[in-house]
Amino acid sequence: MTETSGFLDRGDGERIAWRRLDGHGPTVVWLGGFRSDMTGTKAQALADAAAARGRSYLRFDYHAHGASSGRWEEGTIGRWRADALAAIGELTTGPLVLVGSSMGGWIACLAAMARPERVKALALIAPAPDFTETLMRPQLPPEALREIELNGSWIDTGGPEGPYAITRAFLDDGARWSILNAPVPIRAPVRILQGGRDEAVPWEHALKLAQAIKGDDVVFTLIKDGDHRLSRPQDLERLVATVEAL
Repeated sequence: MTETSGFLDRGDGERIAWRRLDGHGPTVVWLGGFRSDMTGTKAQALADAAAARGRSYLRFDYHAHGASSGRWEEGTIGRWRADALAAIGELTTGPLVLVGSSMGGWIACLAAMARPERVKALALIAPAPDFTETLMRPQLPPEALREIELNGSWIDTGGPEGPYAITRAFLDDGARWSILNAPVPIRAPVRILQGGRDEAVPWEHALKLAQAIKGDDVVFTLIKDGDHRLSRPQDLERLVATVEAL
């Protein structure tokens, strides 16, 4: 199979980079994590598996991620949700299996809630719904919160991938898209893969999502020695098998 690629015009000069394999069965859609892109290990492993099996597969980069355009300071959960819905709407047809990693698990849930007639299953890796309010904001130092309140943003220099801005708009928008404050209206089958040694998204947080989902066909798998990335060979094999089973 030949992978095609291109850019989705989002208006005002904004373009979303994408790659696609056209095959049979439901389209598997990769939804990446915060500050990640569609060339990561897990996204590529799913692309290789789709190519080997002749399955349809779509991956893309959100606004200000990877090969897509946009200013990082303008990125929000709502904007990235809109990117996902645009990519699904314009680049796929028929049933979908959404695969979301970390923040992508949150975006996958939001997309499934918006398009329940098309999303037939979800596979979530260390899903981080509501992370802006429940995981990020509580860990910000007092001086960061003051800077965000006074000037609208603060530069986090402690991340492994270099400094980046956390904006008031990002945090406020994340609060508006919170889903764990009520039952999550997803009825499609959901599979959650979670590392027991995940320091970014504690397993208790992912389990809370599993318990909040309304549907009964939810399986939570704890990989006791797994970290946040779950990108070891055995983790990738488990992910591919999970998606294939769905």
